[in-house]
Amino acid sequence: MGRRGQRRRVNCCSVAGILLLCFVERVLAQLKYSVPEEVRVGSPVGNVAKDLGLDTSTLTDRRFRIVSGPNHALFQLNQNNGALYVGKRMDREQLCDGTKVCLINLKIVVESPLEIHYVGVEITDVNDHSPTFPEKEQRLEIAEHTPPGTRFQIHAARDPDVGTQSVRLYKLNPNDLFDTDVRDSDEDKIPFLVLKKPLDREQKAEHRLVLTALDGGSPSKSGSLNLTITVLDANDNRPVFSKDTYSVSLDENVPIGTLVIQLNATDLDEGSNSEIEYSFGKTQKKKVHDAFELDSVTGEIRVKGKVDFEDTEIYRLDLQAADKGQPPWTAESRVVIKIRDANDNEPDIEVTSLSNNVPEDSKPGTVISLISVTDRDSGVNGKVICKISDNVPFDLTPSIEENMYSLVTKGSLDREIVSHYDITITATDCGEPPLYSAKTLRVQVSDVNDNRPVFSQNPVELYLVENNAPGSLITAVTATDNDLNENAAITYRIMRGDGLQGDMTSFLNVNSENGQISALKSFDFETLKTFQFHVVASDSGTPSLSSNVTVNVFILDQNDNAPVILYPVSSNGSAEGVEEIPRNVNAGHLVTKVRAYDADIGYNGWLLFSLQEVTDHSLFGLDRYTGQIRTLRSFTETDEAQHKLLILVKDNGNVSLSATATVIVKLVEPKEAFAASDVKSSAKDSEDNNVTFYLMITLGSVSALFLISIIVLIAMQCSKSTDYTSKYLQETNYDGTLCHSIQYRSGDKRYMLVGPRMSIGSTIVPGSHANTLVLPDRRRTSEEVRHISISV
Repeated sequence: MGRRGQRRRVNCCSVAGILLLCFVERVLAQLKYSVPEEVRVGSPVGNVAKDLGLDTSTLTDRRFRIVSGPNHALFQLNQNNGALYVGKRMDREQLCDGTKVCLINLKIVVESPLEIHYVGVEITDVNDHSPTFPEKEQRLEIAEHTPPGTRFQIHAARDPDVGTQSVRLYKLNPNDLFDTDVRDSDEDKIPFLVLKKPLDREQKAEHRLVLTALDGGSPSKSGSLNLTITVLDANDNRPVFSKDTYSVSLDENVPIGTLVIQLNATDLDEGSNSEIEYSFGKTQKKKVHDAFELDSVTGEIRVKGKVDFEDTEIYRLDLQAADKGQPPWTAESRVVIKIRDANDNEPDIEVTSLSNNVPEDSKPGTVISLISVTDRDSGVNGKVICKISDNVPFDLTPSIEENMYSLVTKGSLDREIVSHYDITITATDCGEPPLYSAKTLRVQVSDVNDNRPVFSQNPVELYLVENNAPGSLITAVTATDNDLNENAAITYRIMRGDGLQGDMTSFLNVNSENGQISALKSFDFETLKTFQFHVVASDSGTPSLSSNVTVNVFILDQNDNAPVILYPVSSNGSAEGVEEIPRNVNAGHLVTKVRAYDADIGYNGWLLFSLQEVTDHSLFGLDRYTGQIRTLRSFTETDEAQHKLLILVKDNGNVSLSATATVIVKLVEPKEAFAASDVKSSAKDSEDNNVTFYLMITLGSVSALFLISIIVLIAMQCSKSTDYTSKYLQETNYDGTLCHSIQYRSGDKRYMLVGPRMSIGSTIVPGSHANTLVLPDRRRTSEEVRHISISV
């Protein structure tokens, strides 16, 4: 074999061509090479990358490889230079026994983008076998009166090589009586010994010859057979078959014992010389003996074993008919049995998965798997129709190779809706009745970062009681992400402002892992009523996706401000004052009015006045709501000239705060009172002017805050559903005073109505530390009253 065999055959004998076609995002091509059998392992076959025009520097990254299949180990690919070389020793007779063309089909795949190429390698024959005979010696008996030209079949030599390397001719050693003749058949050459001259037993009873079989190789190889011919007397007539060749058709899988054909041979002799015995030829193959049996007396050929079209399509039976004369005469015939195919094989599905995971953002046409379908039957029985299950975003696309398909995506994938698909591939042949097979392929849809985090509520409204502890948790926001793993890992952060005055984000902190928000400072309702900030939730995908939520914070009032006495106020700043009144005033006379202010709102800012100390309870009375001090009766001569009144001013908070004022009332004679009143009126006018100025500033500030709060609430309501607009209080007459108390909540407004004739217990929910507003809601069909309780 060596160097000469390589020089002769290790080259690409014919590149059949490159057939390129653009098919779904892949390029398919078909190459054909040839290589002789028995070539050394590692011998080159051809450069596939070069013939396909591939860049050899990218072969490793693109996973240039042979897809596993039958006989794929015979060859190997070099990913450095793209060369195809022999991977193991090849014996053509073992790989393709009995076939003229031994073709090994390979599937070669490169990725990114996916390309599938089909390479056919023809294994050519070399003359590595010599012709051999089934026996070393064959004995023939020939009657002496046998006429010249009579032919006698002798053993045929077998050579596993094909074509010109098989048996080409037979040679007989030189002699005067015999010659050879050869009958060509579809599979081999059958030699016959031809008598050239009549035999004379008395002259020579036995002849020894040597038959040599030569093949067509270069150099030629040979094998020999020793022939011993014994010359006999007797029988003058040979059996004769009715036909030289019989042809019959037989269905595969017929029951054992089925009659195939009955032979008919006749002999003109009489007696034992005309009795015929049938037999198979001596060179008949073993599979013929396994499948059929011959009745030597009747000539019936019956089925003996399994007859499978897929194993053998045509049986050729060499038969002999011999009489019982001495010597016996023989005749030869051939029976050709053609097996008719039956639909007895289900299609076979082979799946080569390129990847079990498909990204959900894969484009339509992405190749998932390669599907190969085979059916051992032939004709219409071997024609296969392949389809996949319905209602899946995948499709089967045929390849240039028959019964080859690609499983590709045909629609968009969404892992959040369907995380995997069980795709059933069904292959059905066209036989009668049709046979089918099915195979299920599970395709997992892998996640990509295509979903933003979603907050459970947006916006978030937070009601926070003032004077909160710095660093304490005030609320938490939660977002969810429908993606998986790192694509669903959410981190939180606060969207910081510009740091200018009014930016509260610098006093807030959020836990990046769980969204818990804490305040770094204590908030004061009297300073800040409401503010807004934004929390951003970002996932950990690439690229990262995010969304934000708006948090509207409303500060709720606490009773943390004590009442402040506005009048009376002495020159040193204490809450003390002196009032002079004539002795002759009547009952109900207004002595003075105690004025006070509380920075809190609602009940926390609703002030009540009471007399804590008074020298005579029968003289003076105090209005608990207005702070007016009036006389209860006329003064008498016995009444003291000076009276001290201690007034307690307290709010209505849960834990009430208070302040006290002292009023000294002096009784003077009418003339003194008039004179003092002139002097005092001028001073009091100045003092009243100052008090009025302060009251105007205070009322203006409170009104401005009230209007701003109303505008903010109206804007918030308008930003939401229009269902919340134009739904206000019913026209109900409330006996009281509307204070600047506003409770915040989306969808409704709350007012605190307080007054002298309003029952406190009717508006505060028992047991709660809260300001509570009870309003009928026109949006409800029933007479339902909402009680909203806000903890302090």
